[in-house]
Amino acid sequence: MNFKKLTGFGFLIILLIAGSIFLLQKKTEPEPFLADSPEGCTVIIVGKDASTDGSVMTTHTCDCGICDWTWGHVPAADHSPGSMRKIWHIHQYKTWPEAQKWDIYQKYGATDIEIPQVAHTYGYHHGEFGYMNDKQVAIGESTIGSQERLVNPTPTPAFDITMLTLIALERASTAREAIKIMGSLSEKHGYGYYDDGEMLAVADPNEVWIFEIHPVGPLWTPKSGKPGAVWCAQRVPDDHVSVCPNSSRIGEIDLDNPDYFMASPNVISLAVDNGFYDPSSGEPFNWKKAYSPTDGSAKSTTGWIARTWRLLDLVATSQKIDPDTPEMELPFSVKPDNKLSVEDVIRLTRDKYEDSHFDLRGTLQAGPFSNPNYRTRPFEFEGKRYLTKRFISDNRAEYVTVTQSRGWLPGHIGGIIWLAWGAQDTSCYVPLYMGMDDLPESFKIGDHWKFDRESARWAFDYVDFHTQVAYSYAIQDVRKAQEKWEKKAMDMIPDIDKKAITLSEKDPMEAKAFLTEFCSDFAGKVIQAWWTLGDDLLVKYNHLWHYDVENRTKEQLTYPDWWIRAIIEHDGLKSQEEIKK
Repeated sequence: MNFKKLTGFGFLIILLIAGSIFLLQKKTEPEPFLADSPEGCTVIIVGKDASTDGSVMTTHTCDCGICDWTWGHVPAADHSPGSMRKIWHIHQYKTWPEAQKWDIYQKYGATDIEIPQVAHTYGYHHGEFGYMNDKQVAIGESTIGSQERLVNPTPTPAFDITMLTLIALERASTAREAIKIMGSLSEKHGYGYYDDGEMLAVADPNEVWIFEIHPVGPLWTPKSGKPGAVWCAQRVPDDHVSVCPNSSRIGEIDLDNPDYFMASPNVISLAVDNGFYDPSSGEPFNWKKAYSPTDGSAKSTTGWIARTWRLLDLVATSQKIDPDTPEMELPFSVKPDNKLSVEDVIRLTRDKYEDSHFDLRGTLQAGPFSNPNYRTRPFEFEGKRYLTKRFISDNRAEYVTVTQSRGWLPGHIGGIIWLAWGAQDTSCYVPLYMGMDDLPESFKIGDHWKFDRESARWAFDYVDFHTQVAYSYAIQDVRKAQEKWEKKAMDMIPDIDKKAITLSEKDPMEAKAFLTEFCSDFAGKVIQAWWTLGDDLLVKYNHLWHYDVENRTKEQLTYPDWWIRAIIEHDGLKSQEEIKK
């Protein structure tokens, strides 16, 4: 429903209905949240002492399938005393044609809120959200859902999660500052409208936190004098790895330990008022069980909520975490068996449960060419509901980020976003230094509804489309291309760092120009390589045959025995020997 178009009377009716629902719900038990909404994102978090090079890393898989994939750069700026910053409602689940996008935001996204502008705002790169600024403050996002009665779909709250990330990157020089900025603004001006429960991984070169936030219900107004959001943040130990795949991660909290915990003043009282927590129970307050409870385990949901277990198990295999462990009981973070490189983290983003209980290879669902991307969403059939495997590598991804905050280097050199367009399994990560003063034009255009060879994203969708046809064969070609280009980039980074430092000592603007040229040139070469790869896949696997271009020969693709047997049985095929009898 578009609340912006409601009349004043209609809006009052909605508020009265919402209030009645709120009062009725207050007497009921809270409903557990099962993360099966159409949207979702996966975040991986690596502390500085858990990485091989001492960098702090976060990731974000922007899973959606209909969202805006375009990227932009906002330069650093100085502002005159007394200037104000306009706040916008930004819908993270919408895409508009490029020519109309900002007109629509200005017409329908404007709020009545302006906040005092700060003297200096930092430069940053953004996509659906803000991802990193030139102080190496980095962000990764994941929707976690809220208790139903806390959802506030009215336009009264000024802030949604996208706007919070943009303001944080404009103003924060550390992760802690970013959290305090987002927390205080949401408390004062309200949080919700387009968004409910959200998690952000908030990092800087020294530490990384998990920040979670919820609305406080549809009846909140600024005049109430109460906080317009409830939020909590917990620091990930420096030598640990944590994850958030659409599931609240913060459990018991200790606000007497400010080095590891921060929260809004209503963090416990709101839960008590709504019946989410009973202090007389003798049980300690548990944030996730109060505000965003999730039912089930990896095994009990047949792999639908297996991402938390899978990632923890992959990085800390020695702990032998049981896939039957309830999601709410899994550890907040783990010390990895081995420190992780950026290559390791990229590999984790591409995981599809290979060699695990939830591996789809060789199953009917994956078909004869072991394609794990068939039927990846829950479905209903003949009155029954079925859950499917929910992979870390999701075929609805708009793009994927891996951020590196490297404290031993200046901010504009130390901060890197590794960006991959589209689905992780068929795309390629390219480096974007924070020292860039702009992004390529091809990053700023395109949407799902119009093929465009000028849009960077479409090059990777082009490869993805041709890979799906004969997946088990074509994915090998894609992996060779990924290894070639990603290795080339990673091998170049040390030399690029050194040259940028040398240039920066002489002229910072020259260093920025150098970094912009390097990143834009490299991204352009990868994009062109992916267009060529798409063409090659089309020819090589045309008509489900294998066309050997070099030798100009053709042979039939091999189908597995189990699949041949299945079609014989299902279709009732008769062999020639049986027919002759």
